[in-house]
Amino acid sequence: MATISLNRVTKSYGDIQVIPPMDLEIEDGEFVVLVGPSGCGKSTTLRMIAGLETVSTGALSIGDREVTTLRPGLRNCAMVFQSYALYPHMSVRDNIGYGMKVRGVPKADAAAAIENAARILNLTDYLDRKPAALSGGQRQRVAIGRAIVRDPDVFLFDEPLSNLDAKLRVEMRVEIKQLHRRLKTTMVYVTHDQVEAMTMADRVVVLRDGVVEQAADPITLYEKPANAFVAEFIGAPSMNMLEGHIAQRGDGLCFTGPQGLEFDIPAARVAALAPLAGQACLLGIRPEHTNEAEGGIGVAVDVDDIEPLGPHTLVVGHVGSRKFTGQARADTATRPGSRVTIQFDPDKLHFFRASDGAAVR
Repeated sequence: MATISLNRVTKSYGDIQVIPPMDLEIEDGEFVVLVGPSGCGKSTTLRMIAGLETVSTGALSIGDREVTTLRPGLRNCAMVFQSYALYPHMSVRDNIGYGMKVRGVPKADAAAAIENAARILNLTDYLDRKPAALSGGQRQRVAIGRAIVRDPDVFLFDEPLSNLDAKLRVEMRVEIKQLHRRLKTTMVYVTHDQVEAMTMADRVVVLRDGVVEQAADPITLYEKPANAFVAEFIGAPSMNMLEGHIAQRGDGLCFTGPQGLEFDIPAARVAALAPLAGQACLLGIRPEHTNEAEGGIGVAVDVDDIEPLGPHTLVVGHVGSRKFTGQARADTATRPGSRVTIQFDPDKLHFFRASDGAAVR
């Protein structure tokens, strides 16, 4: 069993605590992605699991072993870094097998392990090539192959696709996910790219300043973010946030916001939002739930720019002091400097307390 358990784990550098007490459970065979803005502690957390960073306080276990103070080589974790770190003078075969050679693995066993890894990663035809003759994606596969032959309990990935171009990143995302399905090994993956997180993970852990803001499957993060931070971080383009108030109106509630925005809260949401009556709140609107159609509920947007994307165009502007991105037709006549009304689906709205950003639903 290759479960990973962090129990009140912290990391400090001198008097500066970068990871407050963290509790995190990763199940055997689970693909977990740690995501968050730069400096949020995701790579530090991964390196503590690997043993490359010491744990300041708390306990860390892999499987049924506590490994808090165990050196990296005894943890049976294989790590794949952002840089490929391949030996340029060695063939792909020798790069994959170098670690086994150092450990004294019998040649026949090493050869079989190399062939198996090459087959899994579609590298069989490239085993005798040098790294310089490979594409970026193939080099990263060699780095992954070097990890596979160790037969680890846990795979750790530290932003492994950052050096690849957009097309290769998409291809490698698919390949790593397929690799996980074949090997059924626990994988922990760090990225700052929330699209990578959403498309690859069984479960995403969103970090901010070393704190776990939410840990859930990708769809739950998207549809039911725990707070405004998660809501804005997950999704591309990010969720729009507008400041406003909820007030009582007859037997229901209404929302009033900037630039004349006012609408009745859908009846199905009234009971949940009743505690916010008379209070300030944040209204969350995802760009993909907006359009430029006439009628319905909408907000006036001062347009700063437009971004044609083929099937539709993004209208990028602001509502009062808040940035706002809406979706329009591909042939929209809207131009920078104009004001346009962007409609939105009232059943797709998100509400957050202004005081602490917590979701209300």
